[in-house]
Amino acid sequence: MQKETEIKLRASAETLEALREHPLLKKRNKSGWQEHPLFNQYYDTPARDLAGARVALRLRRDGDTFIQTLKSRGQSVAGLSERHEWDWYLERAELDTSRLTDDCWPAALAGLDKTRLVPIFTTDFIRQKADIAWGRGKAKVAIEAALDQGQVIAGDRAEPICELELELREGEPAALLELAIELARDLPLMPCDISKAERGYRLHDPASYSVSLPAPSLDPAAPLDQALAALGWHLLGNSQRLAEQYRFSGQWSLLSDWLAQLIDLRALLGSLGQAAPRASSRELRAGLDALLADWRPLIAAGQHDEQIRRDAPAAFAAELDRPRWGLLSLQISLWLYQQAWKNGRNAQGERQGQAELAKWLNRTLVDEFQALKLAYYRTHPAALTEQQPRLERLLVWLRLARSVLSVPEADRLYGELAKLQSLSEQTAEAEQITVQVQTVAGLKAYKALMG
Repeated sequence: MQKETEIKLRASAETLEALREHPLLKKRNKSGWQEHPLFNQYYDTPARDLAGARVALRLRRDGDTFIQTLKSRGQSVAGLSERHEWDWYLERAELDTSRLTDDCWPAALAGLDKTRLVPIFTTDFIRQKADIAWGRGKAKVAIEAALDQGQVIAGDRAEPICELELELREGEPAALLELAIELARDLPLMPCDISKAERGYRLHDPASYSVSLPAPSLDPAAPLDQALAALGWHLLGNSQRLAEQYRFSGQWSLLSDWLAQLIDLRALLGSLGQAAPRASSRELRAGLDALLADWRPLIAAGQHDEQIRRDAPAAFAAELDRPRWGLLSLQISLWLYQQAWKNGRNAQGERQGQAELAKWLNRTLVDEFQALKLAYYRTHPAALTEQQPRLERLLVWLRLARSVLSVPEADRLYGELAKLQSLSEQTAEAEQITVQVQTVAGLKAYKALMG
């Protein structure tokens, strides 16, 4: 068994060609580009039991060599994945289920009849790979770069493969993100943890494919720093998966959901006080603001304009053809991985970062609601539109972390506040906003927070 740490970056054929000649890779390429045609057959039961257990079983032909591989889903966050992998070299192109013993086979599949394993889909592609030396000070880092072009094929459905994989051979995982960021500064590279196998399952049975990641489970007693990392990874990972799925399907609701993740991510970065000095996230907030400035009005208009919805896939494809989105995603990934929000914070910021999540969140919600001055909008409902950033900061925490609060009916507080925010965003009639303000102010959770 070996541990595989890699990052996958979706690209175009033109970008892959540019990568072959990229000055940074040419300078650090220690092996030259070596070409390998790879033919891969994936197996599962008709009921997709392996996919349900988050493992992939593959038989690969690489020249005259046959390799059977079992991969665990492992941890895959925002394009940077770590998983366990078992390889067996075989004499012929036939699946050998006798190799799938208890030391690698998931306990959840212990009772599975392995004779039910059948071919499900193939991923056939040409891989050009090179050994890249990427120094980090005095630390040695070895990375295998692979340019993959080909197809995922499931029955009569097919999807192109066009991606850069960076796999860590030696050194710290942060080096993968650092190299990817340098390449993404002038090339459109979109990080995505949707593997070739996952794309095969998506083609095999589109109706069963799930995009969203499960929300993290938060411990009320855990420090704020830990919760921030979990929520940041969750929002970033979701945004990347939604972007990839919208690129694939063009379904309008996915684009709206993608925007919602970015709004939440921006609100999260703006809600942390001295636990995350503003200088530590200035570049990220500026990048998110630029994206939101372009996409928020377009998506809002598209809710009522069918032509905008029809034109949106082309507009999104143009966005992905720019370096902006991929570069920002990678920069946020590195910020989260290195916990860079701790940089330059003072003693009070350290105390806030180590504060118990439930206590910190309770105080933060009280401070935000006091600054909101909800009662004012009973008589000045139109002015509530000026409070969108504050409402979004309240909502991101109530959406993802209200389970740690000890106030009654926290779910209802989130739901009613979300309705209020939606009304203010839509510039609804004054009477509707006034009524909803009164509803929020009358909730048990709101009264408990405000004392």
